[in-house]
Amino acid sequence: MGQMVQVKGGEVWADDTGGAAAAGPPVVLLHSGVGDSRLWEPVRPGLTSGGHRVISYDARGFGRSPAPTVSYTQAEDLRSVLDHFELPRVVLIGTSMGARTAIDLALDDPGRVAALGLLVPGVAGYDGLEVPEVTEEIGRLATAGDMDGLVALALRLWGGAGPDPDTEAERMLRAAIPAWFTTYGHETEGAPAFDRLGELDLPCTLLLGEKDQPEVIRCNEAMAARIPGCRLVRQPDCDHFPTLRAPKEVMRLVTELCARAAA
Repeated sequence: MGQMVQVKGGEVWADDTGGAAAAGPPVVLLHSGVGDSRLWEPVRPGLTSGGHRVISYDARGFGRSPAPTVSYTQAEDLRSVLDHFELPRVVLIGTSMGARTAIDLALDDPGRVAALGLLVPGVAGYDGLEVPEVTEEIGRLATAGDMDGLVALALRLWGGAGPDPDTEAERMLRAAIPAWFTTYGHETEGAPAFDRLGELDLPCTLLLGEKDQPEVIRCNEAMAARIPGCRLVRQPDCDHFPTLRAPKEVMRLVTELCARAAA
């Protein structure tokens, strides 16, 4: 059931399926920057029917969460959500931006994270993701107020496995892109985490989309190599929208991680 949750200087919209988790620790789903919590719609019902308590929320400025007005970090907001729902230990499943947040919390508060599912993840402190030409193009399109151009650029970069027309990914992008700008200047990135990935000591699976942006693929390969015991899943027909392109594989990944966390 959806509700607003208080975070530092603001609030975020969150959904909790409630009840006791019959299949291991509760599962918290963290969306990417190319969508909001609706990205989890293809997998959430299957997790719930499988006996999992599932919590998801919209990061500040995304979906039903108001834009930020104060400085914040994603990891602080995640901790506030966990505290609100009185969740001492959870399985974190994050995609892209959400995976970065999950890693930050797992490094800062390892006792609170039973397992990590990283879907096409980002990570603070990895320098190879920035493409200056892309950043400049996003700035030019934003200045011109060209939403169609921003969506088309995003689909070229991150939607290589999608159909034509890519209706669902486009819907997600149109809703998410304004948050790229309303959060700018407020969101503070966490401390560099890439060089600390070797500290992670928990069940971890990383899904890589082989039709994702090349820079993301290289980042994901490097991350998987640094995380001890990380299971790397290479998904051939997947890009930066794994829950839209490979929902069954994501379901298997989460279910397996929950079983490992409960063992």
